[in-house]
Amino acid sequence: MQLAGLSKQKKLYLKIEYIIMTKEKVLIIGGGFAGIKAALDLSSDEHFDITLLSNKDAFNYYPTLYHVATGGSRANSYIPLRELLDGKNIRIAQGEAVSLDRKTKAISTKDGVVFNYDTLVLALGVVTNYFNIPGLKELSYGVKSIEDVERLKAHLHNQLINDHHPDLNYVVVGAGPTGIELAAALPEYLHRLMKQHSIDPVPIHIDLIEASPRLLPNLPRDSARAIQRRLRKLGVRIYCGKAVQGQTANELIVGDKPIQSHTVIWTAGTGINPFFQANQFILTPKHHVATDIYLQAEDNIFVLGDNANTPFSGMAQTALRDGAFVAENLKRRAEGKDMKSYKAVRPITIIPAGSGWAAVIYGKLRIYGRLGWALRQAADARAYSDYEPWLKAGRQWLSYYNVEDNCAVCQPKRPAPFSEPVIK
Repeated sequence: MQLAGLSKQKKLYLKIEYIIMTKEKVLIIGGGFAGIKAALDLSSDEHFDITLLSNKDAFNYYPTLYHVATGGSRANSYIPLRELLDGKNIRIAQGEAVSLDRKTKAISTKDGVVFNYDTLVLALGVVTNYFNIPGLKELSYGVKSIEDVERLKAHLHNQLINDHHPDLNYVVVGAGPTGIELAAALPEYLHRLMKQHSIDPVPIHIDLIEASPRLLPNLPRDSARAIQRRLRKLGVRIYCGKAVQGQTANELIVGDKPIQSHTVIWTAGTGINPFFQANQFILTPKHHVATDIYLQAEDNIFVLGDNANTPFSGMAQTALRDGAFVAENLKRRAEGKDMKSYKAVRPITIIPAGSGWAAVIYGKLRIYGRLGWALRQAADARAYSDYEPWLKAGRQWLSYYNVEDNCAVCQPKRPAPFSEPVIK
């Protein structure tokens, strides 16, 4: 760039323009654990021009969604992206990515907006898989987004308002961590709702259905047995080795047996994001995206989190670590250094099962009960601080103790946020 003979002001303008034009355009798709972490870690580096494209306007902290579904404040799991990324050198865009043009290095959204990139980071997250079981998609409830849990919570209240009694059976399908957390939290929550709705207390029937021969098939048997004992102590009925065949408006068909219920909560299945199949990415036999030692699916296209072919994909800690790993490698590459190879690290598993009790599993270490619960609370506080300053993270963590039942009956006792509609 020749600057001789130009005025100081013109030289300054040209230097600024040159810096902007030579920055590496990093397009990050996905506003979950991996995408947000990668964006934050890159945002302070002057080598990068960062755009975060998400189909949602907020970051969902998934580990506490079960808590929001059972009376917790949505603030505990919901952080608006603009609040989370305020003051960072990150451009935020909202839209659903649908197509990839590899030749022009461009992503197009469902609305027809085009985003160009030099480096593409795909942290899209998985989608719910109903395995083509009749009726499930239309009739079951979920706990995989704020919208899901608000719909479930409204249903639980409206049942008591309209029918003046709880459901015959509340059925949770899927005995992974989410299903266990929800099934364990439901009895206490439903008893509280009956009291708030002035309904005489009656026994609550919670059924936990699992197609595999035991709970938590990916975790050690001794931990699964300890959690099973805890669930039974809470009154949860467990059915393992039972496959769901279908759902109607009044019942769930499990094997050949119908279970009468208007409240079926599906936590069992996830599937690869359809973006990858639609854009001809190479998939493994287990339906993950094939990636190399740098988490690249192709040159300058990185795949992070749940869709990546890594040993512990599907866990929040893994997604967070993936985001930090790719960000570090991009910074190393921009400085002319070699990128590091990915090394999988087994995350610590902490599964709450009712208030004041959690199981901690890490290698041969086992901790159950109140200490496990305290460690889970500490882990959540630490996780919030990965995305926010400590003061904001502390407020986010403390919101766990706020109750939010946005219901016409409960509202006088427990005011809902002004912005939330009242269930009628």
